[in-house]
Amino acid sequence: MKNILSILFAIIAWIAVLTQYNLMIENRVTPIFETTIRFFSFFTILTNLLVAIYFSLSLIKTRQGYMSIINKPGTLTAVTVYITIVGLVYQVILRHTWEPQGAQKIVDELLHSVIPVLVIIFWYLFEEKKSVTYQQIPKWLIYPLIYLIYILIRGRFSNFYPYPFVDAGRLGLSKVLANSAGLIVLFICISALYIKIGKFILKIK
Repeated sequence: MKNILSILFAIIAWIAVLTQYNLMIENRVTPIFETTIRFFSFFTILTNLLVAIYFSLSLIKTRQGYMSIINKPGTLTAVTVYITIVGLVYQVILRHTWEPQGAQKIVDELLHSVIPVLVIIFWYLFEEKKSVTYQQIPKWLIYPLIYLIYILIRGRFSNFYPYPFVDAGRLGLSKVLANSAGLIVLFICISALYIKIGKFILKIK
């Protein structure tokens, strides 16, 4: 069951990410190299790529070496937190900012709605919730913090910011940092919520 779902969810995630890249290349307004960099500047893309990689590598049953992190308790929860943030931010803040059509609309829903739900279901079914602790949360924050630093530095030189709430050129750095602090708090809260829910699920089973 777990392997079947891993294969299915990996295929869906890879198709969504690769199709989105193809659509961006087809509709690019910048050279391919710049378009590719911008593609990998979206937290949505990076996180869905992370999901695709996670499900692909979760099929490898190893508890030793650098690959072992995939099967360690907490890794799935971290991935679930990241993709949950993708879904929440899109539904609450970004959905009303554009109206995709055709293939773009389908991919948009896959990346922001379908895949987050699939990952949450997988987390519910297969995460080793007993071994996931609140002490792991600081490690989970490394990825979004590195991402934030990257887009702010690159945006300073390229004037391209992937999301309106981190557009330092328009909002100013202080406002962007305030928005970013709010998102980090959201990351912490969602992380703690998943751990709390996990403990609750264990109690009622």
